[in-house]
Amino acid sequence: MKFTVEYEQEEDGRWLAEVKELPGVLTYGNDPDEAVSRAHALALQVVADEIDNQE
Repeated sequence: MKFTVEYEQEEDGRWLAEVKELPGVLTYGNDPDEAVSRAHALALQVVADEIDNQE
């Protein structure tokens, strides 16, 4: 499965990353790489939970 991750810098300097294919998968980081890495990790957890719950 491929994920589309969009990211942007917030006014307070933090970076926000969102996985478009999985609603609600949003993460923050101190830089773009950290935010995207956290978004990938969270997306994998969400997909694993869906598999475990047979959704």
